[in-house]
Amino acid sequence: MSIWLLLPVVAGVALFLTGALRRYALARSLMDIPNARSSHSVPTPRGGGVAIVVSFLLALPLLAWMSFIAWPLAWALLGTGAGIAVLGFLDDHGHIAARWRLLGHFAAAIWALFWLGGLPPVVMLGFTVDLGWLGHVLAAVYLVWLLNLYNFMDGIDGIASVEAICVCLGGALLGIAGSSHSTDFAAPLLLASAVTGFLFWNFPPARIFMGDAGSGFLGITLGVLSLQATWVAPQFLWSWLILLGVFIVDATFTLLRRLLRGDKVYEAHRSHAYQYASRQFGRHLPVTLVVSGINVLWLLPIALWVGLGGIDGLLGLLIAYVPLLGLAVKYHAGELEKQA
Repeated sequence: MSIWLLLPVVAGVALFLTGALRRYALARSLMDIPNARSSHSVPTPRGGGVAIVVSFLLALPLLAWMSFIAWPLAWALLGTGAGIAVLGFLDDHGHIAARWRLLGHFAAAIWALFWLGGLPPVVMLGFTVDLGWLGHVLAAVYLVWLLNLYNFMDGIDGIASVEAICVCLGGALLGIAGSSHSTDFAAPLLLASAVTGFLFWNFPPARIFMGDAGSGFLGITLGVLSLQATWVAPQFLWSWLILLGVFIVDATFTLLRRLLRGDKVYEAHRSHAYQYASRQFGRHLPVTLVVSGINVLWLLPIALWVGLGGIDGLLGLLIAYVPLLGLAVKYHAGELEKQA
Protein backbone atom coordinates (compact mmCIF):
# COMPACT_ATOMS: atom_id res chain seq x y z
CA MET A 1 0.00 0.00 0.00
CA SER A 2 1.23 3.50 -0.84
CA ILE A 3 1.58 5.90 2.08
CA TRP A 4 -0.59 8.37 0.15
CA LEU A 5 -3.41 5.81 0.30
CA LEU A 6 -2.69 4.92 3.91
CA LEU A 7 -3.00 8.50 5.21
CA PRO A 8 -6.64 9.08 4.15
CA VAL A 9 -7.55 5.59 5.34
CA VAL A 10 -6.15 6.41 8.80
CA ALA A 11 -8.07 9.70 8.85
CA GLY A 12 -11.24 7.84 7.87
CA VAL A 13 -10.76 5.21 10.56
CA ALA A 14 -10.24 7.94 13.19
CA LEU A 15 -13.34 9.75 11.93
CA PHE A 16 -15.50 6.61 12.15
CA LEU A 17 -14.12 5.50 15.52
CA THR A 18 -14.65 8.92 17.06
CA GLY A 19 -18.29 8.85 16.02
CA ALA A 20 -18.66 5.37 17.49
CA LEU A 21 -16.98 6.46 20.74
CA ARG A 22 -19.33 9.42 20.94
CA ARG A 23 -22.35 7.15 20.69
CA TYR A 24 -20.83 4.83 23.32
CA ALA A 25 -20.12 7.74 25.68
CA LEU A 26 -23.67 9.07 25.30
CA ALA A 27 -25.14 5.61 25.95
CA ARG A 28 -22.99 5.10 29.06
CA SER A 29 -23.29 8.71 30.28
CA LEU A 30 -19.52 9.21 30.08
CA MET A 31 -19.85 12.97 30.08
CA ASP A 32 -17.63 15.87 31.02
CA ILE A 33 -19.92 17.89 33.28
CA PRO A 34 -19.10 21.63 33.48
CA ASN A 35 -17.95 22.97 36.84
CA ALA A 36 -16.36 26.14 38.20
CA ARG A 37 -13.00 25.16 36.70
CA SER A 38 -14.31 24.21 33.26
CA SER A 39 -13.95 26.19 30.06
CA HIS A 40 -17.14 24.73 28.58
CA SER A 41 -20.77 25.17 29.58
CA VAL A 42 -22.54 22.15 28.02
CA PRO A 43 -22.13 18.50 29.16
CA THR A 44 -20.05 16.82 26.47
CA PRO A 45 -19.00 13.20 25.83
CA ARG A 46 -15.33 12.48 26.55
CA GLY A 47 -12.78 9.85 25.57
CA GLY A 48 -12.74 10.46 21.82
CA GLY A 49 -8.95 10.60 21.75
CA VAL A 50 -8.92 6.80 21.85
CA ALA A 51 -9.74 6.96 18.14
CA ILE A 52 -6.47 8.81 17.49
CA VAL A 53 -4.54 6.21 19.46
CA VAL A 54 -6.08 3.18 17.75
CA SER A 55 -5.91 4.50 14.18
CA PHE A 56 -2.29 5.66 14.57
CA LEU A 57 -0.94 2.61 16.37
CA LEU A 58 -2.63 0.14 14.01
CA ALA A 59 -0.98 1.84 11.02
CA LEU A 60 2.51 2.07 12.54
CA PRO A 61 3.54 -1.53 11.74
CA LEU A 62 2.50 -0.91 8.13
CA LEU A 63 4.79 2.11 7.98
CA ALA A 64 7.65 0.02 9.34
CA TRP A 65 6.86 -2.88 7.01
CA MET A 66 6.94 -0.46 4.05
CA SER A 67 10.29 0.88 5.34
CA PHE A 68 8.94 4.40 5.90
CA ILE A 69 10.08 4.25 9.53
CA ALA A 70 12.65 2.09 11.29
CA TRP A 71 11.38 -0.68 13.54
CA PRO A 72 13.05 0.77 16.68
CA LEU A 73 10.98 3.95 16.23
CA ALA A 74 7.87 1.83 15.67
CA TRP A 75 8.49 -0.10 18.93
CA ALA A 76 9.17 3.14 20.79
CA LEU A 77 5.91 4.69 19.60
CA LEU A 78 3.84 1.52 20.02
CA GLY A 79 4.91 0.71 23.57
CA THR A 80 4.95 4.26 24.85
CA GLY A 81 1.74 5.30 23.12
CA ALA A 82 -0.26 2.23 24.14
CA GLY A 83 0.92 2.42 27.75
CA ILE A 84 0.07 6.09 28.16
CA ALA A 85 -3.27 5.70 26.40
CA VAL A 86 -4.30 2.82 28.69
CA LEU A 87 -3.20 4.79 31.76
CA GLY A 88 -5.16 7.83 30.59
CA PHE A 89 -8.22 5.71 29.73
CA LEU A 90 -8.25 4.20 33.22
CA ASP A 91 -7.87 7.65 34.76
CA ASP A 92 -10.70 8.98 32.56
CA HIS A 93 -13.00 6.23 33.88
CA GLY A 94 -11.97 6.41 37.53
CA HIS A 95 -9.06 7.94 39.34
CA ILE A 96 -5.41 6.96 39.58
CA ALA A 97 -3.28 8.63 42.25
CA ALA A 98 -0.90 11.24 40.89
CA ARG A 99 2.20 9.36 42.07
CA TRP A 100 1.20 6.21 40.18
CA ARG A 101 0.39 8.19 37.05
CA LEU A 102 3.80 9.87 37.24
CA LEU A 103 5.52 6.52 37.69
CA GLY A 104 3.73 5.23 34.59
CA HIS A 105 4.72 8.35 32.66
CA PHE A 106 8.41 7.87 33.44
CA ALA A 107 8.21 4.15 32.64
CA ALA A 108 6.80 5.02 29.22
CA ALA A 109 9.50 7.64 28.67
CA ILE A 110 12.23 5.15 29.57
CA TRP A 111 10.77 2.61 27.14
CA ALA A 112 10.88 5.16 24.32
CA LEU A 113 14.41 6.29 25.14
CA PHE A 114 15.61 2.68 25.21
CA TRP A 115 14.50 2.16 21.60
CA LEU A 116 15.62 5.60 20.43
CA GLY A 117 19.06 5.37 22.04
CA GLY A 118 18.47 8.22 24.50
CA LEU A 119 19.08 11.88 23.84
CA PRO A 120 21.31 12.48 20.79
CA PRO A 121 24.04 15.14 20.75
CA VAL A 122 22.58 18.65 20.64
CA VAL A 123 23.90 21.64 18.70
CA MET A 124 24.08 24.78 20.84
CA LEU A 125 25.65 28.10 19.76
CA GLY A 126 27.61 26.32 17.06
CA PHE A 127 28.94 23.56 19.34
CA THR A 128 27.81 19.94 19.40
CA VAL A 129 27.22 18.85 22.99
CA ASP A 130 26.83 15.24 24.12
CA LEU A 131 25.32 15.30 27.62
CA GLY A 132 25.67 11.54 28.19
CA TRP A 133 23.56 10.11 31.03
CA LEU A 134 22.48 13.58 32.13
CA GLY A 135 21.04 14.06 28.67
CA HIS A 136 19.06 10.84 28.96
CA VAL A 137 17.61 11.96 32.30
CA LEU A 138 16.73 15.36 30.85
CA ALA A 139 15.13 13.63 27.86
CA ALA A 140 12.92 11.55 30.19
CA VAL A 141 11.84 14.70 32.06
CA TYR A 142 11.19 16.40 28.71
CA LEU A 143 8.90 13.57 27.54
CA VAL A 144 6.98 13.50 30.82
CA TRP A 145 6.59 17.29 30.79
CA LEU A 146 5.29 17.28 27.20
CA LEU A 147 2.79 14.59 28.14
CA ASN A 148 1.47 16.55 31.10
CA LEU A 149 1.50 19.98 29.47
CA TYR A 150 -0.58 18.55 26.66
CA ASN A 151 -3.11 17.44 29.26
CA PHE A 152 -3.05 20.95 30.76
CA MET A 153 -3.50 22.63 27.37
CA ASP A 154 -6.40 20.44 26.23
CA GLY A 155 -8.97 22.75 27.78
CA ILE A 156 -10.96 24.33 24.94
CA ASP A 157 -12.52 22.94 21.78
CA GLY A 158 -10.09 21.94 19.06
CA ILE A 159 -6.93 23.49 20.49
CA ALA A 160 -5.02 20.26 21.22
CA SER A 161 -6.02 18.77 17.87
CA VAL A 162 -5.04 21.86 15.88
CA GLU A 163 -1.73 22.10 17.74
CA ALA A 164 -0.86 18.48 16.98
CA ILE A 165 -1.73 18.84 13.29
CA CYS A 166 0.32 22.03 12.90
CA VAL A 167 3.33 20.58 14.73
CA CYS A 168 3.18 17.35 12.72
CA LEU A 169 2.92 19.17 9.39
CA GLY A 170 5.88 21.31 10.42
CA GLY A 171 7.83 18.20 11.41
CA ALA A 172 7.00 16.60 8.07
CA LEU A 173 8.21 19.68 6.19
CA LEU A 174 11.46 19.54 8.17
CA GLY A 175 11.83 15.91 7.18
CA ILE A 176 11.30 16.75 3.52
CA ALA A 177 13.34 19.96 3.26
CA GLY A 178 16.03 19.54 5.89
CA SER A 179 16.89 15.83 5.82
CA SER A 180 18.67 13.55 3.38
CA HIS A 181 16.34 10.71 4.40
CA SER A 182 13.40 10.63 2.00
CA THR A 183 10.99 9.04 4.50
CA ASP A 184 11.40 11.30 7.55
CA PHE A 185 8.03 12.93 6.86
CA ALA A 186 6.03 9.71 7.24
CA ALA A 187 5.42 9.33 10.99
CA PRO A 188 4.40 12.98 11.59
CA LEU A 189 2.03 12.85 8.62
CA LEU A 190 0.48 9.63 9.91
CA LEU A 191 -0.22 11.24 13.28
CA ALA A 192 -1.61 14.38 11.61
CA SER A 193 -3.99 12.19 9.59
CA ALA A 194 -5.28 10.41 12.70
CA VAL A 195 -5.85 13.71 14.50
CA THR A 196 -7.60 15.21 11.45
CA GLY A 197 -10.23 12.47 11.56
CA PHE A 198 -10.86 13.23 15.24
CA LEU A 199 -10.90 17.01 14.67
CA PHE A 200 -14.08 16.68 12.60
CA TRP A 201 -15.88 15.91 15.88
CA ASN A 202 -13.75 18.14 18.12
CA PHE A 203 -13.75 21.38 16.13
CA PRO A 204 -15.57 24.19 17.96
CA PRO A 205 -18.24 23.65 19.13
CA ALA A 206 -16.91 20.22 20.10
CA ARG A 207 -19.22 17.22 20.01
CA ILE A 208 -16.74 15.07 21.94
CA PHE A 209 -13.62 15.74 24.01
CA MET A 210 -10.27 14.05 23.68
CA GLY A 211 -9.81 12.95 27.29
CA ASP A 212 -6.55 12.13 29.04
CA ALA A 213 -6.05 9.01 26.93
CA GLY A 214 -5.79 11.16 23.82
CA SER A 215 -4.04 14.26 25.12
CA GLY A 216 -1.35 12.37 27.05
CA PHE A 217 -0.77 10.13 24.03
CA LEU A 218 -0.32 13.13 21.75
CA GLY A 219 2.06 14.88 24.14
CA ILE A 220 4.47 11.99 24.56
CA THR A 221 4.21 10.91 20.91
CA LEU A 222 5.17 14.38 19.70
CA GLY A 223 8.07 14.27 22.17
CA VAL A 224 9.27 10.91 20.82
CA LEU A 225 9.04 12.18 17.23
CA SER A 226 11.05 15.28 18.16
CA LEU A 227 13.85 13.17 19.67
CA GLN A 228 13.87 10.85 16.67
CA ALA A 229 14.17 13.91 14.42
CA THR A 230 17.14 15.07 16.48
CA TRP A 231 18.97 11.83 15.69
CA VAL A 232 18.48 12.70 12.01
CA ALA A 233 19.77 16.29 12.37
CA PRO A 234 20.83 17.80 15.73
CA GLN A 235 19.30 21.22 14.99
CA PHE A 236 15.87 19.61 14.54
CA LEU A 237 15.37 19.48 18.32
CA TRP A 238 15.27 23.28 18.38
CA SER A 239 12.91 23.28 15.41
CA TRP A 240 10.45 20.96 17.17
CA LEU A 241 10.65 23.00 20.36
CA ILE A 242 9.79 26.06 18.29
CA LEU A 243 6.86 24.28 16.62
CA LEU A 244 5.55 23.33 20.08
CA GLY A 245 6.08 26.87 21.38
CA VAL A 246 2.45 27.87 21.99
CA PHE A 247 1.85 24.95 24.35
CA ILE A 248 5.31 24.96 25.96
CA VAL A 249 5.28 28.68 26.78
CA ASP A 250 1.70 28.88 28.07
CA ALA A 251 1.92 25.70 30.18
CA THR A 252 5.40 26.36 31.57
CA PHE A 253 4.79 30.04 32.35
CA THR A 254 1.50 29.18 34.05
CA LEU A 255 3.06 26.36 36.08
CA LEU A 256 5.98 28.50 37.27
CA ARG A 257 3.68 31.34 38.27
CA ARG A 258 1.43 29.02 40.25
CA LEU A 259 4.43 27.36 41.91
CA LEU A 260 5.80 30.72 43.00
CA ARG A 261 2.40 31.59 44.47
CA GLY A 262 2.31 28.32 46.39
CA ASP A 263 -0.70 26.82 44.58
CA LYS A 264 -1.30 23.08 44.52
CA VAL A 265 -0.21 22.62 40.91
CA TYR A 266 -1.79 19.17 40.59
CA GLU A 267 -5.28 20.61 41.16
CA ALA A 268 -7.48 21.55 38.20
CA HIS A 269 -7.62 25.23 37.29
CA ARG A 270 -8.39 27.46 34.35
CA SER A 271 -5.64 30.06 34.55
CA HIS A 272 -3.79 29.34 31.31
CA ALA A 273 -3.50 32.21 28.86
CA TYR A 274 -5.63 30.41 26.27
CA GLN A 275 -8.39 29.93 28.86
CA TYR A 276 -8.40 33.61 29.82
CA ALA A 277 -8.45 34.49 26.11
CA SER A 278 -11.41 32.19 25.40
CA ARG A 279 -13.39 33.81 28.22
CA GLN A 280 -12.49 37.27 26.97
CA PHE A 281 -13.66 36.44 23.44
CA GLY A 282 -16.68 34.55 24.77
CA ARG A 283 -16.01 31.60 22.44
CA HIS A 284 -13.39 28.92 21.86
CA LEU A 285 -13.21 29.24 18.07
CA PRO A 286 -11.27 32.54 17.84
CA VAL A 287 -8.58 31.28 20.21
CA THR A 288 -8.19 27.98 18.38
CA LEU A 289 -7.91 29.81 15.06
CA VAL A 290 -5.36 32.27 16.45
CA VAL A 291 -3.25 29.36 17.72
CA SER A 292 -3.35 27.92 14.20
CA GLY A 293 -2.27 31.27 12.77
CA ILE A 294 0.62 31.64 15.20
CA ASN A 295 1.80 28.12 14.39
CA VAL A 296 1.67 28.55 10.62
CA LEU A 297 2.64 32.19 10.16
CA TRP A 298 5.17 32.68 12.98
CA LEU A 299 6.55 29.45 14.44
CA LEU A 300 6.74 27.33 11.28
CA PRO A 301 8.97 29.76 9.29
CA ILE A 302 11.38 30.11 12.23
CA ALA A 303 11.47 26.34 12.76
CA LEU A 304 12.32 25.81 9.07
CA TRP A 305 14.92 28.58 9.25
CA VAL A 306 16.62 26.76 12.12
CA GLY A 307 16.18 23.33 10.54
CA LEU A 308 17.79 24.42 7.28
CA GLY A 309 20.78 25.87 9.12
CA GLY A 310 19.98 29.54 8.57
CA ILE A 311 20.21 30.51 12.24
CA ASP A 312 21.44 28.97 15.49
CA GLY A 313 18.75 26.91 17.20
CA LEU A 314 18.93 28.60 20.59
CA LEU A 315 18.76 32.05 19.01
CA GLY A 316 15.83 30.97 16.84
CA LEU A 317 14.05 29.62 19.92
CA LEU A 318 14.47 32.93 21.74
CA ILE A 319 13.15 34.88 18.74
CA ALA A 320 10.14 32.55 18.51
CA TYR A 321 9.32 32.54 22.22
CA VAL A 322 9.60 36.24 23.12
CA PRO A 323 6.24 37.23 21.54
CA LEU A 324 4.64 34.12 23.05
CA LEU A 325 5.82 35.21 26.49
CA GLY A 326 4.30 38.62 25.78
CA LEU A 327 0.96 36.96 25.00
CA ALA A 328 1.18 34.87 28.17
CA VAL A 329 1.59 38.06 30.22
CA LYS A 330 -1.11 39.92 28.28
CA TYR A 331 -3.64 37.13 28.87
CA HIS A 332 -2.78 36.68 32.58
CA ALA A 333 -1.27 33.19 32.38
CA GLY A 334 -1.03 31.78 35.88
CA GLU A 335 -2.90 34.64 37.59
CA LEU A 336 -5.76 34.06 39.96
CA GLU A 337 -8.97 34.39 38.00
CA LYS A 338 -10.30 37.26 40.09
CA GLN A 339 -7.24 39.30 39.02
CA ALA A 340 -8.10 39.05 35.34
